[in-house]
Parts: sequence; structure tokens; C-alpha cells
Amino acid sequence: MTSIEQVATLATFGAVWAVLAVGHNLADHVIGQTDRQAADKGAPSATDVADGVSPRRGWGACLAHVAQYHLVMIALVALVWAVLPLELSCPGLVAGFAVSAVTHAFFDRRWPVRWLLEHCGSKGFAELKAGGMNGMYLTDQALHQTALLVSTLLITAL
Repeated sequence: MTSIEQVATLATFGAVWAVLAVGHNLADHVIGQTDRQAADKGAPSATDVADGVSPRRGWGACLAHVAQYHLVMIALVALVWAVLPLELSCPGLVAGFAVSAVTHAFFDRRWPVRWLLEHCGSKGFAELKAGGMNGMYLTDQALHQTALLVSTLLITAL
């Protein structure tokens, strides 16, 4: 790879990362999910399941949110791609958005985030809901950003 190709790859990575970071905040907090989806996407709780509620409850809301979220993300990437001379490929876009969709749906079921915190010695952080802090939400956002980093690498490199 020549020096100019390396610079182009790095610029593309930076542009894609910026778009996905902005898109994530817009889609996760403003126009990518309804109040109902946000409330129901993690259902049911462990107590609900123990009481006989189907463990599949909540998947409809979760998948509807993931679909809305990714429509916003795709629209923003398409807008930036139309304006900037980015070297993107269909396989890279498909792989990147697939990783984003699968991980987003998984993390938004909430139990994986709680499980991770409990098994990393941070059960107290999982329970934190005071002083403007929410451990589950902050961990959810950190995991989404990490998944978006992988998505950015795939979109840029493939």
C-alpha cells in the first residue's frame, strides 16, 4: 500500500467512525426508538421468566428498535458517502452493519450487560442508579461504542 493509500484509508476510517458515533447517539437517543421499544426491548426480567413469562417476550420491541436505529445509521453513512470521496465497498458495509445489528440487539436485551458486569466483579455498578449515574446504561453505551469500532474497521477494511 502506498503512502497516499494509507492516508486515504485512515481518512475513511475517521470519517466512518465519526458518522457511526454521531449516528449512534441520534438513533439510540432521539429518532431510533420509541418509548415503548425502550421500555420493552429488555423484557422479560429473570423474575418474570421464573413466573412463567416467555423468554421471547421483548424481542419484537428490540428488533423494531434495531431496525429503526440502522435505518438512521445507513441514511447518515449514505449521506456522507454521497458528499465525500470515501472508498467504501458493499461487502464492508454489509459486514459492518451486520456486526452492529447483531451486537446491538444482543446488548439491548439487557441481561448480557448485567451478566458481564456481575462476572467482572461489578455487580454494584450494575445496580447503580443514583446521582445522575446508571451503571447498566453506561456499560450498554460502552459496549455499543466498542461494537461500532469493530463495524468501522470492517466497513473501512473490506
